Order: sequence, then structure tokens, then C-alpha cells
Amino acid sequence: MNVKSSPRVARVVFSLFILFALIGSLTIETSARGKRPRGRSARKSSGKVARGGKLSKSQRRQLARAGRRGGRVRLSRREMRAERQRAAREQAAYIARLEKRAGHKLSKRERAAEMRRFGSSRRRALEEARRRREAARQAAIARQRAIDEGMRNEVEANIARDNTVGEDLEVRNAAVAALGRHAGTVVVMDPKTGRVYTVVNQEWALRRGFKPCSTIKLVTGVAGLSEKVIQPIEAVSDGSNYRIDLTDALAYSNNSYFQHVGGQVGFDKMVTYARELGLGEKTGINYVNESPGRVPLFKSGYAVNHMSSHGDDFEVTAIQLATLVSAMSNGGKLLMPHVPRSVEETSQFRTEVRRKVNIDGEAWKRMVPGMIGAVNYGSGKKAYRPEQTVAGKTGTCIGQGSWLGLFTSYAPVVNPRLAVVVISRGADARGHLPAAVAGNIYRALSPRFGTQINFQIAQGQDDEVTPNNSRDKKAAALNEEAKETRAETEAEENADEAAATSGTANQNANTTPAVEKSKVKATSMPVETKPKPAAKPQAKPAANETNDGRPRRSNPTKP
Repeated sequence: MNVKSSPRVARVVFSLFILFALIGSLTIETSARGKRPRGRSARKSSGKVARGGKLSKSQRRQLARAGRRGGRVRLSRREMRAERQRAAREQAAYIARLEKRAGHKLSKRERAAEMRRFGSSRRRALEEARRRREAARQAAIARQRAIDEGMRNEVEANIARDNTVGEDLEVRNAAVAALGRHAGTVVVMDPKTGRVYTVVNQEWALRRGFKPCSTIKLVTGVAGLSEKVIQPIEAVSDGSNYRIDLTDALAYSNNSYFQHVGGQVGFDKMVTYARELGLGEKTGINYVNESPGRVPLFKSGYAVNHMSSHGDDFEVTAIQLATLVSAMSNGGKLLMPHVPRSVEETSQFRTEVRRKVNIDGEAWKRMVPGMIGAVNYGSGKKAYRPEQTVAGKTGTCIGQGSWLGLFTSYAPVVNPRLAVVVISRGADARGHLPAAVAGNIYRALSPRFGTQINFQIAQGQDDEVTPNNSRDKKAAALNEEAKETRAETEAEENADEAAATSGTANQNANTTPAVEKSKVKATSMPVETKPKPAAKPQAKPAANETNDGRPRRSNPTKP
């Protein structure tokens, strides 16, 4: 080798060495950066969370992935901030206890090690708490499914034992098909004559009483009208931006309105009207072991108000609700329901009136618009049928140890031919299942019992459903029955979580009120008209005839 070139070779070798060293260091740094969530950066992010700082986008993605892996519910900003503050307080208290036990302040290295240990144990505790909550939720779901399955099996056994002698098989088949495999009972009768077409699940319909829930508002409304508590033209504030009258209160099942009315009517008169409408006594139907139901013995104060909207301490049977709604449709005649057992009895069927309800006929008429509104756009819109006008009232609450759903109705409104009552139990009862069952029955029997008058379905600009429709907002504000149902559902879920792990923040499954947008159009009610006598031809006024003071349109095509 040439001596003169040896310094140049040494410089080249040294440069290559430096270059390889730089490349190696960059490679090591890059690999360390990729593993940062498990190392120092993870401690930084955990420290940042503990201090209540803001997470970066990558850290949020990592938390989201960890949440998805652990079945964790995604938290809102407020919940995340509260969680960070709680973690910081727990971490500070943990370090303070260690320093108090050691008798001196911890060094940075000791503090970092203890924070890592604390974070690891806290993550394990949170994961365990999440597992317990999820296990409790799954257990509650399985328990509810088992209860519902048991009730469905009971209903199927009851239906198999029903006495169908004398029932209308077409009506019974329609009712059984509409009920499907749900835990419930159905009564279909003629509201004018009292003839019972079918009773599906006779054990529940005749021999078992249920809490009436919001169907008691029919009694409260009639009592308020009869006692002049509800004035002919009156709208009271519901505490929000809306003023509510009897029609909207019935349609949206507003609790506050009927609590106010029931409180003014009083306990004694409320019970008197309930007994007058057939509650608390047997209907006299020709089945054995009929239950008389129950009415409260005494209440005072706010308990009277709550009873008037929720039916506390009442027990009603499906056949009692059928006779009640029949009396509302036929002008106040409380009928004795009867099933004709033979062909001769069917052909010579006689209507038996138990009594004429001592209530002014105007009270019945003023209840009708609210019951129609409940089906057309309110809480019972699942029963809506465009081919005939249905009047009804819903009820949803917890009673007899499970969810209860009720729907009592009659149709067509102008010439009532069917009274349909549905009561269901179980988790699906809180979604107004009875109204849907009744709607399917009306649809199936419409060719036979429906309105025979052709009429147009009225549709106006206000009836169209839009995202900002004021009707939807009003329904959300006034439908207190739906609000209470959601609140009860959330309370059940929170109770299950609290039983699994006490002291852990409960995650509410339904925190946003889900208001179902109405797809129902307002329906014009058909009115039977009698042919008018031919009017006598009148002489056409002369062109120069003087005006007699009556208003006339100059151009009828303009509004």
C-alpha cells in the first residue's frame, strides 16, 4: 500500500464507521418509537391522563381499541374528564399513603415505579369491574328471557285449555295470529250487544286482575268532566312550552294533567266513578271463576294524584276493560258480556244491560277526540288503521312483578262493531305491543266489521312528518308515559350493574330519549249522513239587488 494514500484511506474508513453508527442509532430509535405505548410514552400518556391533560389523537385511538377489546362503552367528554380526575385523585392518595408509611418523600424513580404499579393494578381492577358488569348484564338478560319464556309457555298452555264453544272461529283465529307467541290475552266483543266473539287466554282475561296503568285515565277523564273539574274550553301548562287540553292529554298519555284532575276530583269520587264504570265487580260473563278485580280502599294526598294517572292499587280484568270501553262507545250502557253456546242461542241472542251509567252523554263525546288522537298520532299509533277510525287508550307500567302493557279500544268510531282489549306481560310489553296486536286484529277483521263507507284520508301540511316537525317535538314533551318507561328501563339496568359491583359508576344503556317519529296521517272520521229532502228552487237575485249584509266571496277560487 502506498504510504501517501494511507491517511486518505483512514479518513474514508472513519467516515463509513460514523455513517453506519448513525444509521444504527436511527434504526434503534425508530423501533423504540414503535414500542412507545408499552414503554416511556405509555407512562407519559398515563401520567397525562392522571393529571387531567388532553390526550393526543393516537392515544385516543389506542384507548378506543382497548375499549372495543374489553367490551367497554365509549365515554363522552364529560365522563372522560371525570374519569381522569378520579384517577388523579386516587393516584395522589396512593402516593401520599406510601410516603406517609415510608416517612419521607419518594424519589423520582421510586415515584415512577409506584405509579406504574398503581396503574397496572388499577387497570386490572377496572377490567375486572367491567367483566362483572358485563356478566351481570348478560345474567339479567338471560333471567328476563327465561321469565318471558316461562310466561309464553304458560300462555300457550292456557290457550290450549280455552273453552271455545260458541266463539266466532274467524275472530279467534285472527286474535291468536295477532298475539303470536307473546305472553298476553285478547278479548273481542260487540260493544252494542255484549256478545263476546272470543277470549284468548281465558285464565288471564277473566280470572286474573292486572294493574290498569294509564288506562285508568279514562275513568279520571270521565270523572273530571262530570265533576266540572275539566272545563269545556281549558288548556293548562304542562311545565314546558306547551299548553295541553283533555284531547292531547289522552293522546299523549300525559301523567301531570290527570294527576291534577284526579287530585281535584278526590279519592272518594274517583272510586265512585270507577265502580260506576264496572271496576271492582264481576261482569257476569258466562264463564266460571270470574275475578271481580279490586279498587283501592283509601288514599290521601299525592297518592290520590298518582293513583289517577297510574292506577295504583287497582286491579282490572280484560273483560272489565272491554265492558268499560263498550259503555263509552254505546252511550253509557254497561252490558253483561255473553258467549252464545249454541246455534239457537246465537240466532236469538239477547242484549242484557246491567245498568245505565249515570254520566252525561257530553262526557262520552268529549273523550272521543283524545282516544282517536292516541291511535292516529299519540301513544297508541301502532294500532292505526287507514281503513277505519279506531279510538283507544294505552297503558304501560310495572305491575305483578313484570312489565305490563294494555290497550283498550273500539272501532269504527261512527258505528262501533268491535271492542278489542289486549293485555301483555314481559319485556316486549313496554313497547306498546298491545296496540300493535289490536291493530292487526282490526286489519284482519276489517272486511267483515270495518267501515263500509269510502272516504279519503285527509293530509295537510302540518301532518307531514319532517325532521323538525312540531308535532314530534310536542309528542316528546307531552308523552310522559314513554318517559317513565325509559326511566324504569334505565333504573332496572342500573340496578343490575349496582348488584354486580357496588361503588362502580353505572353505565346507562338508554340515555338519549328515543322519540319515534310518527308516520301516521290524520284521518277524517266518516259520518253517516241521511238523505236530505230536495230543497225548493230559489229565485236567483237580480244583478242590481242591494246587499242584505251577509258576507259573500267575490271570487270563490281564492281563499
